[in-house]
Amino acid sequence: MTTECDCRHVNKETSPSSPRERFYRRERRSVPAARAFTRDVLADWRVRGRADDVVLCVSELATNALVHGVPPGRGFLLRLLPCGDGVRVEVHDSGGGVPAVPLDPDGSDEGGRGLLLVSELADKWGVTERAPGKVVWFECAASAD
Repeated sequence: MTTECDCRHVNKETSPSSPRERFYRRERRSVPAARAFTRDVLADWRVRGRADDVVLCVSELATNALVHGVPPGRGFLLRLLPCGDGVRVEVHDSGGGVPAVPLDPDGSDEGGRGLLLVSELADKWGVTERAPGKVVWFECAASAD
């Protein structure tokens, strides 16, 4: 996977600028745990601007991973990376399919509104294939204190 960010696989909690990641099992409590982890990381990195947007997008992608992307007995990986003046968030899951924003967000379709939120709040977002599954990611520019 090629990105504009330095996305080396590191998980050193001692360095404030290191990528941070956590694995979550296919459980309802994983979504609030992912939100809390994200808030903690953003606070450690002193990211204040747009922190609420980042947390909301994490919540939506974590929910999508659990509902659509994680087979029984599996989980998803949440990775946060410093990226320029902001943050890049990746949600890795082993499910198939390519998530997409609904074509008619004002229609009666019940699904896809989470990705609509992500597409509106994030500066960039996308889906990258991996074996098995996919990575759904987004980036938000955010100011640090």
